Amino acid sequence: MNKFDPASKVQNLLQFGEFGDVNPSITDSATYTFMQGKTMSDTFKGETEGCFLYSRHWNPSNKYLSDAMAAMEGTEAGWVTASGMSAITNALMHCLNAGDHVISSMTTYGGTFAFLSNWMKKYNVEVTFVNITNLESVRKAMRPNTKVIYTETVTNPLLQVSDIPELSKIAKSGGARLIVDNTFTPMIVSPARLGADVVVYSMTKFVNGKNDCVAGAICGSNDFIASLIDVNTGTSMLLGPVLDPMRSSSILKNLHTLHIRMQQHGRNAMYLAERFKEIGLKFNYPGMKEHPGHELLKSMMNDGYGFGGMIAIDLGTAERANRVMEIMEQKGVGYLAVSLGYFKTLFSNSGKSTSSEIPEDIQQEMGMSEGLIRFSVGLDNDIERSFRLIAETLEEVGG
Repeated sequence: MNKFDPASKVQNLLQFGEFGDVNPSITDSATYTFMQGKTMSDTFKGETEGCFLYSRHWNPSNKYLSDAMAAMEGTEAGWVTASGMSAITNALMHCLNAGDHVISSMTTYGGTFAFLSNWMKKYNVEVTFVNITNLESVRKAMRPNTKVIYTETVTNPLLQVSDIPELSKIAKSGGARLIVDNTFTPMIVSPARLGADVVVYSMTKFVNGKNDCVAGAICGSNDFIASLIDVNTGTSMLLGPVLDPMRSSSILKNLHTLHIRMQQHGRNAMYLAERFKEIGLKFNYPGMKEHPGHELLKSMMNDGYGFGGMIAIDLGTAERANRVMEIMEQKGVGYLAVSLGYFKTLFSNSGKSTSSEIPEDIQQEMGMSEGLIRFSVGLDNDIERSFRLIAETLEEVGG
């Protein structure tokens, strides 16, 4: 395991409000005044430290959160966006030109798959989807025009584990960038410290943890973030996916409890996984020794944050999965809802919801059962009670 401590990196930031507030002040302004015309010109060029011009470019609230996300990731800089998808798409588009090639994990969030498979065709960008756990298939997919290898640390929803150090070596050998979506494993894994060039997040999920907003983040080098927000050529600057400062402020406060929440998510998920094993339920959890990526994940993990709060449960058919989820909701296990990382347990049938953009034949190719439930374990205080309710539900539905 690694000794990097992302929680302490966040805790050590000294971010005060303008009147000494313990919480940084929220900037409720779209534009900012200057006493001198030259200062405005220099700020527009990005040459004036600490000055703000217009909130699409920077505002203090978003800068505080961006700095905190960069500290957590161990990167030089960060940039926050209005959604996780805007973070993913902006990072990808900024690295690509017409005629370029991308290698992506076949198992990935449905919106990301649709963007790469469908939308990028308009710009003559080719994409090869591979089993990201098969490093030889990644090597074979490399081309002279490959500019990005894209993956998720732990893939959505099959929970495969990406070998970030080896993928980084493959990318660098061909002059490509490695972009890693770390949404499922904040604080657990720090991809940039393992060789990723860019790390993206849907902060909507675990980072914020309250399911009260959508937001994203991009973390990388000073040069990458500066180019991303360049007023003339920056993808994020020109497409404008700006996070509202009020939301930015609330996410920053929630970030300071992320380590506690990830620990509890992980403890609860591990308890359920061990009990699921006892009753013979078909499931997938990277914290279990039987998981094919267990040892790899252990080798990449930071100490003390557990193996994450996501479990993939296979109930065979969509009909059985739906019936189980409906009864679990009635019994109070959690909510039949998309998204994840909430303080309540959330569950959905991936193939018919968050992965529905992926064609059924490709779902089958990647090994996604039509009865797969993506199970985001909450912060339940009495997880044993939650297991009893799940077990009762499974008994009611039967084989």
